[in-house]
Order: sequence, then structure tokens, then C-alpha cells
Amino acid sequence: MRITVYRVSTGLTIGECIAGGLLDLLRQPPFYSVMINLGYPPYFAGILGTAKLLAAAALLTPGLPRLKEWAYAGILINMTGACASHLAAGSPPTSIAAPATFAVITLTSWRMRSDSAEKSRPSDAT
Repeated sequence: MRITVYRVSTGLTIGECIAGGLLDLLRQPPFYSVMINLGYPPYFAGILGTAKLLAAAALLTPGLPRLKEWAYAGILINMTGACASHLAAGSPPTSIAAPATFAVITLTSWRMRSDSAEKSRPSDAT
């Protein structure tokens, strides 16, 4: 069951990063128009789009546990930042549903990764 939850949540996370990254780079809706409506400058879409595609590449690459940790962190910063931006801008509460959902899916993927990924992290007891 754990491996199935991991694969589904990771697939959704990677899919969102690829789709969102490409849409950001191409400045296409829905993400680009929302970003502009929230007051972000147009060039920010290129920065976020590149970061999303790099995160997807990191999650797709075998090994590299530390890079994957950074990718997960970046994705969560993006999603929580989207939620915070909507709240600060006075957007309807339904506006945070998608980024909050993807944040939960990303956390699920991170939590369900293999035990070997957790063991490869440096110990705090050094």
C-alpha cells in the first residue's frame, strides 16, 4: 500500500511541476494569469517555471536524496506561498484549494518515500 501511495502522490507532484512549469514558461493560463492578478511581475513566471521543471527532474532522477529533499522543499514553498498570496490579496477562500491540495500531495510523496531515502540523510547525532 505504501508504495502505491508513494507512486500516485509522486506522479501527481511531478505532473503538476511539469505542467505548471511549462505553463509558467510559456506564460499561459491558469497559473500565469493568476500570478499577474496577484501583482507579481511577468518575469517571475520564468523563474518559477524553471524551478518547477528542475524540481520535477530531481524527483525523476534515481538516487540523489539530498537534491530530492531540496526539490520537495521548493515545491512546498511554492504551494504555501501561493496560499499565502491568495489570502493576502483577499482572494476567495476557494482560491487556496488547489495549492493547498498539491501541498498535501507533495507532503504525502515526501513522507511515503522509501526507508533507504530516509537512511541516506545525515544523522543529527554527529
